[in-house]
Amino acid sequence: MKVFITGGAGFIGSRLASYLIGRGDRVLILDDLSTGQISNVEHLIDNERFGYRIGSVRDAPLVAELVDRCDVTVHLAAAVGVRLIVEKPVHTIETNIHGTEVVLDAVARKQKMVLIASSSEVYGKSERIPFQEDHDLTLGPTTHARWAYACSKALDEWLGLAYAREKGVPVIITRLFNTVGPRQTGRYGMVLPSFASQAVRGKPITVFGTGTQSRCFAHVGDVVEAMVRLIETPGVAGQVFNIGSSNEVTIQSLAEQVRDAAGGRSKIVNVPYSEAYAEGFEDMMRRVPSVSKLEKAIGFKPTTPLSTIIEEVVAEQRELAAAG
Repeated sequence: MKVFITGGAGFIGSRLASYLIGRGDRVLILDDLSTGQISNVEHLIDNERFGYRIGSVRDAPLVAELVDRCDVTVHLAAAVGVRLIVEKPVHTIETNIHGTEVVLDAVARKQKMVLIASSSEVYGKSERIPFQEDHDLTLGPTTHARWAYACSKALDEWLGLAYAREKGVPVIITRLFNTVGPRQTGRYGMVLPSFASQAVRGKPITVFGTGTQSRCFAHVGDVVEAMVRLIETPGVAGQVFNIGSSNEVTIQSLAEQVRDAAGGRSKIVNVPYSEAYAEGFEDMMRRVPSVSKLEKAIGFKPTTPLSTIIEEVVAEQRELAAAG
């Protein structure tokens, strides 16, 4: 199989590329390096089954060329991270929506399969736990930039499913829930690498809000495996699947577990959302997926324990701290 990955030098994209190359597939990636890093795929560059291009997913001729050269496209390129989304809503909307339009137009011309990575953010402020793929979506007001990402990813899903129904394109939608692990950066507000970076350096661990908000963290390796299994499973095109862990933890508890894994020196400090982002910032108190549909379809769900994930991320941050 030959796979084209948009956002392929990013956290998830680079892990997917490594996984595919490791089992003998061929991979082409595209990344503009706005949030991805060449260092994430440096170990693959000399591999004859790997190729890369530096460029934007909004470059229609380039995307069409790379789609033509591959059997399957995995569309991961997107604006990511709460801080980036709040600070640059125009970039978020343009990148997410137009980039997906370009990809869908290219795969439709050749009737090739595409897996589109969406987000748990589309569930918005829903309090109906656990989130199921057919639940109603409840977004916040357009006056709050916080919801631009959720809206853009929901539009991506609608567009993808419209191409599936109207043009017969084999489209798979995956809603990712807090995917974590080594190579993830805390630069744009990703919580686990941020906590680990602070903890290994003996700095205060900053928890935004009260810390009572809860999330479910899935190892990137599990998420990648689920994506590949979906691509290879007959009959799943035209559907939406949650991918994530169903084990819930509060952000306060996460901070405590990271502190303990790093040696227990850091204080945990709560920072109001108004100081961390902007006045009126809204967050979801719980974000818990139902993964029963995924498990039924592919016989697999993310199971890596949070303790293992924390150990890996803390170990990576220790290496980065030692390197200066």
